[in-house]
Amino acid sequence: MIQVENIRKEFELTKKQQKENNTTDKVALAVKDVSFECQPGRIFSLLGPNGAGKTTTLRMLAGIIKPTQGSIKINGIDVQKKPNEAKKDIGFLTGSTGLYERLTANEIIAYFAKLYRVSDADFEERKENLYSLLGMHDFQDKRIGRLSTGMKQKVSIARTMIHDPKVVIFDEPTSGLDVITAENIIKLISDCKVQGKTVIFSSHIMSEVDLLCDDLAIIHKGNIVLRSTMQEFRDNMQTDSLTAEFIRVINENTKS
Repeated sequence: MIQVENIRKEFELTKKQQKENNTTDKVALAVKDVSFECQPGRIFSLLGPNGAGKTTTLRMLAGIIKPTQGSIKINGIDVQKKPNEAKKDIGFLTGSTGLYERLTANEIIAYFAKLYRVSDADFEERKENLYSLLGMHDFQDKRIGRLSTGMKQKVSIARTMIHDPKVVIFDEPTSGLDVITAENIIKLISDCKVQGKTVIFSSHIMSEVDLLCDDLAIIHKGNIVLRSTMQEFRDNMQTDSLTAEFIRVINENTKS
């Protein structure tokens, strides 16, 4: 479970950033008093336009950056008070892979398995399952620097899942990927739900949201402007498509 209560995130602006943004403000407020819950066995989608605060929020959930105020609990563990304990339960996948280019795919996965103290038996079983699902056997011994974007993303997925996290955070997981790789990621997310994991993901692709999502929130200019189940969202649509309805909600809150 993920429990988020009134989190805010402020970033200090340099003089250069103030000039670029034509402001005298010394602080930029990226996320404003955001609250929501993500339940085990359900998929929660955090939607919003570019710059809305999605990635900042997800990075706070993963313990990568600290909120300026508010609290985040992962399975009852406070991320700020016990970050290392909380992170044991988290898998975080982002489009920015950040992989060590001199290592092979096998070396990367083994390295992260050791970081999480995965037993040798569990490692081999999980590795084989992930490699089969993602089609990684053909390039498992190649250096990361020689892999395509899609291959690197597959390595990132395996790295994210090798410790069998109870909470999985996907930030634009299929962005820029080919159809086959994207489909593999969709299947993985669906499998996480079946396994009773808590899943939160962001996506600009509404067909993915429609296929996977149980609950959703729309964030705009750092604020949650809509929160509902996916079924409620469909039932209350005022337009003829999910994409059009998303745009309508954003435009409505831009005017207000």
